[in-house]
Amino acid sequence: MSAPAASTAQVWDWLGQVTDPEIPVITIVDLGIVRDVAWQDDECVVTITPTYSGCPAMQVIADAVTDALHGRGVARVRLVNQLSPAWTTDWMSEAGKLALKGYGIAPPAQQVIDISGLHAGVKRTGLAPKLTVACPNCGSTHTELTSQFGSTPCKALYKCLDCREPFDYFKCH
Repeated sequence: MSAPAASTAQVWDWLGQVTDPEIPVITIVDLGIVRDVAWQDDECVVTITPTYSGCPAMQVIADAVTDALHGRGVARVRLVNQLSPAWTTDWMSEAGKLALKGYGIAPPAQQVIDISGLHAGVKRTGLAPKLTVACPNCGSTHTELTSQFGSTPCKALYKCLDCREPFDYFKCH
């Protein structure tokens, strides 16, 4: 048995430099894709979870993780794909959300149920959640959904009704 090539904290730091291939301003750690890093003898085991089942970027991400660790002297790397629990935007770091916004992508917004038009005693089932998505360009919340499908499966297309600019929105999960 040989000693690990690096501490677990050092591996996390290295993985924190690996960017998402579809959104290069956010790292896979800030995105919340990396779930765990552990050493089993001299093998570094990295657990990752895709943002979507069947995400086309996962093989590129897996290769980038392996390359980053091999490039820093970690000879044995094993990737574990963990699908449950499913990835959620709650796992994104605040730094990652700010990076998205700075890049022109609206970060995930909280969904709220609009009950303003209901009277006391009215049954409140079946209400669709209303998203308040702020424009990453001007900050206005006067926005509307243009398409559920953006440039990648994890994004939707919105437009700002104030500055008139279209923008991607990173969907909540």
